[in-house]
Amino acid sequence: MAGAVDLSALKNRAEATARAANQAATNGDGGAASANSPIVEVTEATFQAEVVEKSMQVPVVIDLWATWCGPCKQLSPVLERLATEGNGAWVLAKIDVDANPRIAQLFQVQSVPTVIAVAGGQPVDAFAGAQPEPQIRQWIDSLLGALRDQMPGIRAAEQQQGAEPAAEEPEDLRFSAAEEALERGDYPTAEAAYQKILDSEPNNEQAKAALAQVRFTARAEQADPAAIERADATPEDIDAQLAAADAEVAVGRVEAGFDRLVRAIKRTSGDDRDRIRRHLIEMFEVFPDGDERVGAARRALASALF
Repeated sequence: MAGAVDLSALKNRAEATARAANQAATNGDGGAASANSPIVEVTEATFQAEVVEKSMQVPVVIDLWATWCGPCKQLSPVLERLATEGNGAWVLAKIDVDANPRIAQLFQVQSVPTVIAVAGGQPVDAFAGAQPEPQIRQWIDSLLGALRDQMPGIRAAEQQQGAEPAAEEPEDLRFSAAEEALERGDYPTAEAAYQKILDSEPNNEQAKAALAQVRFTARAEQADPAAIERADATPEDIDAQLAAADAEVAVGRVEAGFDRLVRAIKRTSGDDRDRIRRHLIEMFEVFPDGDERVGAARRALASALF
């Protein structure tokens, strides 16, 4: 998608406007996007401001739709709901292709609905047709994960969302049971407990991080250093690459483990590539916010994907 459409002329005009907003987000001022609605109706006249300029701060997901399109009526409410949940970490730009044909021509749209993600003034990913909500949610999470360290507005919006004061809450017995299992070394029970929480609360960040920690700890205890040699000898073996990355991270060779998976992503596609990407993103969750090794790996992942 990035090679199909050139928005560089619009991007250049937007960069100066966005620089101050990005600096504010970096300094913890929240970023301009967080104060705006996460859902906007866009026309040809407002495309520059609402899509190109905003995409310098946070990703903008364009929903190209038409009033006569049945699948559009299924997809748009899902995107709107997810954008509202995102609380400004990304913006949904809704564009009626019949009313704005030049935008559809710009993106070489052949059918609707078409969804295009724009970041830094350029399209970075896209899909066509109505998709199930879990698949769309995963697509959005992947997009934010790959761009988080490059776009301060994403993290600023997420921090603002997480900073809302929480009244004293009673102990969550679901977490207590999982933690007790973890202390006993009963990883399957702990994993099942955290997964059960996520089944009912897909956006529970505490459960996500804990689940990633449990899964990695269980793998790390069984990590075989010999897996690294096997993986080096068979770069096409996905299982070997995943096992070798686990082994490297388990012994403190974090950058090497991350780099191994990024290189594997570059030479794979389809389900194999997505499997490696999910494994790597889950490994990121094991490390604390701000870890420089994770930041560097996220940037490398974004480059490999886009």
